Amino acid sequence: MSFSSLLPRSLTLPSPSPRSLPPSHFLHSSTLHSKSKLNNLKSLSLSLSRSNSKPSYLPIHCSTSSSSQTQPSSSSTSFPTKPPHQVTVLITGATGYIGRVVVRELVKRGHRVVAVARERSGIRGRDSRDDTLRCLSGATVCFSDVTDPDSLSRDLASLAVAGISHIDAAVCCLASRNGGIKDSWNIDYEATKNTLTAARQNGANHFVLLSAICVQKPLLEFQRAKLKFEAELQATSEADPSFTYSIVRPTAFFKSLGGQVEIVKDGKPYVMFGDGKLCACKPISEEDLASFIADCVMDEDKSCKILPIGGPGKALTPLEQGQLLFQILGKEPKFLKVPIEIMDFAIGIFDFLAKIFPGLEDAAEFGRIGRYYAAESMLVWDPATGEYSADKTPSYGKDTLEDFFAKVIRQGMAGQELGEQTIF
Repeated sequence: MSFSSLLPRSLTLPSPSPRSLPPSHFLHSSTLHSKSKLNNLKSLSLSLSRSNSKPSYLPIHCSTSSSSQTQPSSSSTSFPTKPPHQVTVLITGATGYIGRVVVRELVKRGHRVVAVARERSGIRGRDSRDDTLRCLSGATVCFSDVTDPDSLSRDLASLAVAGISHIDAAVCCLASRNGGIKDSWNIDYEATKNTLTAARQNGANHFVLLSAICVQKPLLEFQRAKLKFEAELQATSEADPSFTYSIVRPTAFFKSLGGQVEIVKDGKPYVMFGDGKLCACKPISEEDLASFIADCVMDEDKSCKILPIGGPGKALTPLEQGQLLFQILGKEPKFLKVPIEIMDFAIGIFDFLAKIFPGLEDAAEFGRIGRYYAAESMLVWDPATGEYSADKTPSYGKDTLEDFFAKVIRQGMAGQELGEQTIF
């Protein structure tokens, strides 16, 4: 009997060429539930031994289908010293706005990429498995559920039959779909923690976390969830110096600033809160951010650090963003200034109603999110001055907001949809 006859039908093996990237293939968790197949898969799981004495890992408990926990370990050679094609990178949140671009960047750099995706991905689950495979071309796609630690551990362990028995680094691009209270803790904390647990079970000794610069001033539930995981990630590294991390805190994304391009193009005013100078940001494109995240995978200078990052150029207020848009369109600036107190009033109403109707607590949280982004800058907070600092916010990349606006004017917002993250 040939080895291939033992494989689940839904598994496609990578190309035998050691230097070529594995073609897209997928592992459907439902094919792994058979006892005989599962036992075969378990027998292929590796427990890598350490070649030298290292501090023990901070215990991270995760229930798996195995009878015993496999303790992770790092290889004798630190992975940044390997060439990219020998470094296997796990990524969760792989079909998200940033995650899918990170996958492309890692593949382009020659890494072996394992991308975890839902059975139905994309905005409101509109993408099928075939759509996902096309989107993540060049990566090994493992269909699993990051909110279910048992499923995630089992499905990643099954990669051994595809020749992937060790993960060198993990990148987590998970983010709450809408910022709701329950969803924030389920995704920004629990699912992210599941990623860390599964990655370490498979040998990962470096973890890159996509966080957010706004966690500096945590007034929202998703910020608290992200900060809780950040603290646990740092504690894990402190307990075991052989395990490292990079926490990436980007500023505003281009897509969050492009929502008014079409309405201004149609002759309507640019809407802003107050005088348009309440906040500022250094927006960054998804491609530049993906490049920075990929840098973190191999750059030891970025390990065990919190890394705020913005795009190139000066920080821009909403007023300046609007003026830039009118300039590109060749139109006379026309602004609609909305008092921010209106949002305070609406939040107060929803907070009151949520005490009577608990189902409205997310509506109140959405109001607080809108209020936060209308008034708080997406820049580094300087505790010495008690103010946000554009000078202390690092710049990276080459894509400018002006270029983005010009592109959206020509092509529309295709690929930049806010989807489930739309608040208003």
